[in-house]
Amino acid sequence: MYGMNIKASEQTGVLGAINPSSQAVGTLTTGWISAANYQKFLAIVQTGVLGAAATVDCNIQQALDGAGTGAKAIAGAAIAQLSGAGGANVQAEINLDAQQLDVEGGFGFINVSVIVGAAASQTSALLLGFAPRFAPVTNAATVAQVVG
Repeated sequence: MYGMNIKASEQTGVLGAINPSSQAVGTLTTGWISAANYQKFLAIVQTGVLGAAATVDCNIQQALDGAGTGAKAIAGAAIAQLSGAGGANVQAEINLDAQQLDVEGGFGFINVSVIVGAAASQTSALLLGFAPRFAPVTNAATVAQVVG
């Protein structure tokens, strides 16, 4: 149980981001991030206006190292494809437990990929780490401020 004096920012790290943009058709990723310091992860993808007939997919992949060696999918770590009016201006979340990684195979790095098909669309994504193994939490270098 969490103590009443612990701040949310002391238990959650922003590990990676895909900044808001009008994403062209193709794939953007957060880059490869070590999963060693957290027990739980949450990827959040957001869409804005979607281009005509556009699709948006998002998944978490795993790799052997920070260069993406041997990258492969993680079962159950992908959203259902977003498209049409129901896929615009929404958010989708992917929960991941560190136990889902193929650690016996040496996989200890993860990334978030956002894939846009057919037409440019507004997207962004965050990868958050929860239940840190060690304090203090670490944030991506792109985190400009933590207030409070």
